[in-house]
Amino acid sequence: MDYEFAGLPAHVLLVHAVIVLTPLVGLLLVVIAAWPSARRVLWLPALVGAVGVLVLGLLTVEAGKWLEVRVPPAPLIQQHTAIGEDLTPWLISMLVVAVAIAAWAIVERRSASRSTGGTGVASPSHGVTIAAGAMLTLAALTVAIGSTWKVVQIGEAGSRAVWEGSFSDEPVER
Repeated sequence: MDYEFAGLPAHVLLVHAVIVLTPLVGLLLVVIAAWPSARRVLWLPALVGAVGVLVLGLLTVEAGKWLEVRVPPAPLIQQHTAIGEDLTPWLISMLVVAVAIAAWAIVERRSASRSTGGTGVASPSHGVTIAAGAMLTLAALTVAIGSTWKVVQIGEAGSRAVWEGSFSDEPVER
């Protein structure tokens, strides 16, 4: 498969989506894990976002492999490539957390509906609800911070591979 779009390597286009969406989906997971009102409304967009960023991440890695064999070998590119695939487990973990939060939101909705006779007003919080919310929030924080940090590491290595030593310290006269 060719990973080109409009004559450009798809990797350089896809990577920007991953760089922006990974921290945003991570932040959304933290918000909906910690804030029950937001969870009731945003669990589905968070789940879709986690699936989307995983798919984009996998496509970006494949497009990067395609591009790697089409550029001259260089240590900085090899370093970028070596850590590039390390994002995949973080994105899978993000999806797992999104599924857990979605499942919890559905359980909360059903529980609220049963305990209030369909009025939608939940009964007071129980220890289980607090513990589950705390665990989900901790899991969301972990994947949000870990995936964002990995994106920063990969992006820094990639930008060094492209730009280090390839521009002038002084403006070029025209």
